[in-house]
Amino acid sequence: MEHDFEPKIVAFVCTWCTYAGADLAGTSRMQYPSNVRVLKFPCTGRIDPVFILRAFQKGTDGVLVSGCHPGDCHYMAGNFHARRRFAAFRQLLEFIGVDLNRLQFSWVSAAEGGKWVEVVTELTERVRAMGPMVEFKELEMEEHWSGKLDSPELKEAYQNI
Repeated sequence: MEHDFEPKIVAFVCTWCTYAGADLAGTSRMQYPSNVRVLKFPCTGRIDPVFILRAFQKGTDGVLVSGCHPGDCHYMAGNFHARRRFAAFRQLLEFIGVDLNRLQFSWVSAAEGGKWVEVVTELTERVRAMGPMVEFKELEMEEHWSGKLDSPELKEAYQNI
């Protein structure tokens, strides 16, 4: 089916569970939207909320954060830490005017390829219905004109954020 708007979605996922679940969906040839770009981390506890803000600033229309189910973390309590951090972070996003429907947190295990498909499909459809996110694009344009980065190392480090 053709749509007028195809959202850009970034998924920050844990290596051990959600990435493996997404891999299972792929190897099982399950069909789901190709709008999601996956960035894998050792654990959801290592995902800095600034990464989410930066993704929105760079033009992402929706963000998914997903990892091991609480209690099943390979690093003992990483997902508990992430859950607390993102509960507070959602309040900050709401305060600055981000529609929280553009952000989803989920727990997908390595054996839940079908759940990965459901989560990605539902988020893609929801964000598609909302349309493009324009709130942060102005910040990105302003950033190109603000401040000077003095060294090539600083420029490279900043671009890699």
